[in-house]
Amino acid sequence: MSFTPESTDNTSIATIRTLAADVVGKANSGHPGAPMGMAPVSHVLFTRFFNANPKNSKWFNRDRFVLSNGHACALQYILLHLLGYKLSMDDLKAFRQLDSLTPGHPEAHHTDGIEVTTGPLGQGFANGVGLAMAQAHYGAVYNRPGFDLINNYTYVFTGDGCLMEGVASEAASLAGHLQLGNLIVIYDDNHISIDGDTAVAFTENVEQRFLSYGWQVLHVNDGDHDLAAINGAIVAARAEKTKPTIICLKTTIGYGSKQQGTHGVHGAPLKADDIQSLKSKFGFPPDQKFYVPKETYDTYRAAALRGAKLESQWNSLLAEYAKAYPKEHAELTRRISGRLPEGWEQKLPVYTPADPAQASRKLSELVLTAITPALPDLMGGSADLTGSNLTKVKGTVDFQPPSTGLGNYAGTYIRYGVREHGMGAIANGLHAYGGIVPFVATFLNFVSYAAGAVRLSALSKHQVIWVATHDSIGLGEDGPTHQPIETGIHLRAIPNLDFWRPADGNETSAAYLVALKSTQTPSVLSLSRQNLPNLEGSTIERAARGGYVLYEVANEDLTIVSSGSEVPIALEAASLLKKEGVNVRLVSLPCWSVFDKQDEQYRLSVLRSGAPILSLEALTTTGWQKYSHEQYGLPAWGASGPYLKVYEKFGITGPNIAAVSKKVIAFYKQKGGQVVSPLVKAL
Repeated sequence: MSFTPESTDNTSIATIRTLAADVVGKANSGHPGAPMGMAPVSHVLFTRFFNANPKNSKWFNRDRFVLSNGHACALQYILLHLLGYKLSMDDLKAFRQLDSLTPGHPEAHHTDGIEVTTGPLGQGFANGVGLAMAQAHYGAVYNRPGFDLINNYTYVFTGDGCLMEGVASEAASLAGHLQLGNLIVIYDDNHISIDGDTAVAFTENVEQRFLSYGWQVLHVNDGDHDLAAINGAIVAARAEKTKPTIICLKTTIGYGSKQQGTHGVHGAPLKADDIQSLKSKFGFPPDQKFYVPKETYDTYRAAALRGAKLESQWNSLLAEYAKAYPKEHAELTRRISGRLPEGWEQKLPVYTPADPAQASRKLSELVLTAITPALPDLMGGSADLTGSNLTKVKGTVDFQPPSTGLGNYAGTYIRYGVREHGMGAIANGLHAYGGIVPFVATFLNFVSYAAGAVRLSALSKHQVIWVATHDSIGLGEDGPTHQPIETGIHLRAIPNLDFWRPADGNETSAAYLVALKSTQTPSVLSLSRQNLPNLEGSTIERAARGGYVLYEVANEDLTIVSSGSEVPIALEAASLLKKEGVNVRLVSLPCWSVFDKQDEQYRLSVLRSGAPILSLEALTTTGWQKYSHEQYGLPAWGASGPYLKVYEKFGITGPNIAAVSKKVIAFYKQKGGQVVSPLVKAL
């Protein structure tokens, strides 16, 4: 596509720059510098290349745009407004105000046209890799000769801060290996971060780094003015089909401001006289705020009309596809709608106590083996722990570039390598694309490496399923470096995240059932290395409520509430106490957050008043105070050794828990008075 300059180009670019100054200035908060510096490339991209329909922001084959340097969100809001998305001028004026459509960083599901939530640097870069992987996969599965249905590009704006973050490095490395020619990253090379010139901390050769990753690297030396060079770089990026591209764009941060080129314009509003000077410099009325010339609106609405026409043509192509490939069309449109296939739940394994004891990581493998043939929506993999996580279903094909001979883009199993953080953030992008339920796997302890991505999964409502094995001191000999004592409570504390710790086969099936039905909630499945017996009284239906009475008695002296691999230990303790005439109920609580959503009557029937409640878990006891009067768990780090010896060292055995239980019972009898459930609260 050759570059034809338009008379409105300079006016439109000046509009973006002055609006950025006004938006941030009115809020007296934000980052005007990057939007002003990237106005030219934004204008060229969105008026000449970007394919989307603002009147239907969910058109499936739209190009995806990610602002990885999310602090520059004023730029994205301005572009959305100019293009005619559901973002008014009043919304721009309400930037960073409470309950506005223009929050301090872009938020998916909040502002029309925002693909992914960004802000924490580097996350958006990795999301972009996931979006590009999703397109490559869909194209390989559903495109046919004459029907190039899924062929969109993913464009990512990134900055120095993002490239310093490890999560971006992990994702970029994998993107190069995967040869994602549909991914175009535009690097705002302005040499400024919050601390000042990047010379103080970031002096690497970005070109050589990305060449080593297997990327195409292009340069635009004058990103402030050279629109033809910007246009040519994007054309060249789109033409490269076997490598992702990074365009190193030299810009001046805060271009046009008195502070241009300094960190002073990075994260603070321009002063009033500077804004007036800026507008005068571009021939705009200096005293008129939020000024948009008619020709700017006309230019962007023309781009929007082009997008609407492209969607109309695509819909016609999809209709013809339905005639030629009815089965594929039915599956594709079902996935686009976000619905899972009918009856997949019937594939979930069901267990009885007669079934052999197995590790819950193995039980997870059995679930995946059972449901994968019925769920083409599942796409996932492991961070170099496939043989330990047990996530590779026999017969599935690896997602790999066909040229490698290792798989193809239609494959559904992803080899993430040792890149936990990148894996989590890429999975967010896979889910954001639509019609994909991503699962990712590592040891529970190493989910901590990916904490930033997990948090954004929850905030952004991304249905990402973490298969987190080796979940306690039960992993044994690897010792405290690998034993996740504190990880569970960290994950349980994250809003809109379900942390499951199943105790047997039925509970593992229940965890998958709820995780796959929770379309706006990520889940972490905390799974054991050691074998667990299948328990009398457990069912998928009961466990799917997050907590239930596994062993009921009347007039109990004590209730023990537990999760995961400690439930059978609690059951052993209850059996020992029964022989002594002590009545103990047993509650399994595999998922706190799901249990908390049950009605009050049910919750109080499970953790009822009348007798003390003792919690048991081979993790920190923090958080169990909400569900129990007394807590037994790990006071500090674990230990290295055979797992049964480690459990014995910390007193997590049937006989010792029976002894602890008797102490708790005696204490509360001596204390006297009614024992009220800890769930009974004033607030």
